Amino acid sequence: MNMNRATLRSVYATSSHGYTLISLLVALALSSIVLTGLGSVVGETLRVHEQVQTKNALMHQARFAMEQMVHAISRSPRLLLPLENSANTSWPDNIRDETIPPSPPPQDSSLATAVLAVTIDPTRDIDGNGIPDADNDADGLIDEDLPEDVTNDAAPGIYLIDDMGDGTVDTLISCCYMDDDEDAGISDEDAINGIDDDGDGLVDEDPGNDMNGDGCPGTCGIDENNDGLIDAGSSADDDEDGQLDEDWYDPVVFYLVGNTLIQRIAVPWDESNNGIINGRDFIARPIAENVTRFRVERLAQDGNRSLLVDLLLELTSPVTGETMSLNTRVRVGSVL
Repeated sequence: MNMNRATLRSVYATSSHGYTLISLLVALALSSIVLTGLGSVVGETLRVHEQVQTKNALMHQARFAMEQMVHAISRSPRLLLPLENSANTSWPDNIRDETIPPSPPPQDSSLATAVLAVTIDPTRDIDGNGIPDADNDADGLIDEDLPEDVTNDAAPGIYLIDDMGDGTVDTLISCCYMDDDEDAGISDEDAINGIDDDGDGLVDEDPGNDMNGDGCPGTCGIDENNDGLIDAGSSADDDEDGQLDEDWYDPVVFYLVGNTLIQRIAVPWDESNNGIINGRDFIARPIAENVTRFRVERLAQDGNRSLLVDLLLELTSPVTGETMSLNTRVRVGSVL
């Protein structure tokens, strides 16, 4: 084959300074390998980053919700729900455990509804008027003259809440709103005296408007309001101020709506727009989403110390399946 000098120079130039087809194919193959590896690294980095973000978001929500419950319990004079364990039911009243979706018995059932309810911090003044919100009659005393309907909401137990843990809510509202423990319409059967008057295993859970049940205004033989008069007036006038049923329990309630944990707080204004201020005036807000388990247990008292509450809260990401669980115990009124 004959080649002239120009042709030879062209071939040598391509070989010395350019790329042959084989070189280009090799380069492309190597680039493909590098890019594939780089893509895997980037994909894994993004996946890990998403997991970290999800975990942090779950942790933030779980901690915030748990802090709200611990704050409410530690600053409350009284635990309203769960109730003490009763001999009259086939389930442990002192444990309220709910999973989303429901898990099979004995851990849970379709009737189970988890709830925590305490009375509000007696020092809280949310409207800034200088009067604690718990002092409904503005007389300087807290929860000293309860009505027969202790939450003053015209509902058995706490309005819109399953107090008894039997899967029903306010079923006796038309007849028996004074039934504070939702035990089939019986009311005023347990005075506030540290005794189980009605023999149901619960103590002080359903008082009448003579709160201690002694038949006297306030406590027999005591001048409650220091006016020089003893046991003057009606036995329903527990603070002997001439007025009846003017101070009630203002609850803070935590419960689930679907997989969202709700915090409900009593407020000292007419939030319900019914023309009066009573136990139906409250605001509710979500404090955690994607909840897959909420458990509240009322623990037996140890000696003369106040009640302990065991809390468990579990959140699960619907995207990654990442789960965050927090568990703590807090004593009722521990910082008051």
